[in-house]
Amino acid sequence: MTTNTATGAVPAADQASGGASVSLQNLSRFFGTIRALDGLSLEIAPGEFVALLGPSGCGKTTVLRILAGFETADSGSVTVNGRDVSHVPPARRDMGMVFQSYSLFPNMSALDNVAFGLRMRKKAGPQRRSQAAELLGLVGLADQARQYPHQLSGGQQQRVALARALAIEPSVLLLDEPLSALDAKVRLQLREQIRSLQQRLHTTTLFVTHDQEEALSMADRVGVMRSGRLEQLAAPSELYAQPATSFVAEFVGTMNRIPGDIEGDGRVSVLGAALPIRGSRPDGPVDVLIRPEELRIAAAPGGNGIVTMATFLGSLTRISVLLSGDVTVQIDVPSAGSAALAPGTSVNVTVTEAEVLVTGRK
Repeated sequence: MTTNTATGAVPAADQASGGASVSLQNLSRFFGTIRALDGLSLEIAPGEFVALLGPSGCGKTTVLRILAGFETADSGSVTVNGRDVSHVPPARRDMGMVFQSYSLFPNMSALDNVAFGLRMRKKAGPQRRSQAAELLGLVGLADQARQYPHQLSGGQQQRVALARALAIEPSVLLLDEPLSALDAKVRLQLREQIRSLQQRLHTTTLFVTHDQEEALSMADRVGVMRSGRLEQLAAPSELYAQPATSFVAEFVGTMNRIPGDIEGDGRVSVLGAALPIRGSRPDGPVDVLIRPEELRIAAAPGGNGIVTMATFLGSLTRISVLLSGDVTVQIDVPSAGSAALAPGTSVNVTVTEAEVLVTGRK
């Protein structure tokens, strides 16, 4: 599911999936003189998983809190399944939320924590216990149903929090940095489980994270935010391969900045190649933005660079090369063929033929 616009209009063919549709239109939010959101619009299809990614203070958590009803936008609207909920209290929005902190009730067992929302909705005791037990089984914690939060690991507590949010069968699931307090191995396991559950239940989901790998591996579409606006909203592969702006290009993944020269035909000359430019080009000197895998390297006496470092990354090795002009670039090569590229080796660096983004030179 892809889009070519920052507001991310969803193809009509995708509207038939389960879950609720969400429409955020022209949201603005100020905190004193600070503009947290600046006319942000976002469309989420029924059953879609959208992640918001961006630096601290970009407004991504404010979007989540406005959708949940914990914050009120200064202007704009929030619509769920065609119903304007902009001024509906949080408890009446039919949304489940999982926070960074687990927020479990310490005096309740895992089963009672999951059943709490059902009790608030006046579900009968046997029904809510059965439903809570089913959700605990779904997140792999059936054997821990009678344990209290202090008896559970951090990852287990977060799974209880996820089961509690899903127990009420929300129209929208909101995830606010839910994995950031966990260690790397548990984060990996939980993100796979959250994605698997979301696909199985077809719950419309908005996920806020600062972790690029989480966003790109879990979401149908990822929105990159900057200063209260969406810079780009697209499928993960499109976001990485075809960033719409230099900010997105440098924020997502690793990006090299290499000085280039604009040619008379509008192409840019870099590392001996004349490449077509994607998007606009600034006035004055430019840098060309090129991914590590888009560069080629070969040992060559008298080449245009010197290897300064080789970092083993498993199947790939990242080679750092100092080019003339005191510019360092990163190049990814198969580890099996990296032995000839030890530090101190003279090399020739070239670039593959492709459209490139250019930006003002730093």
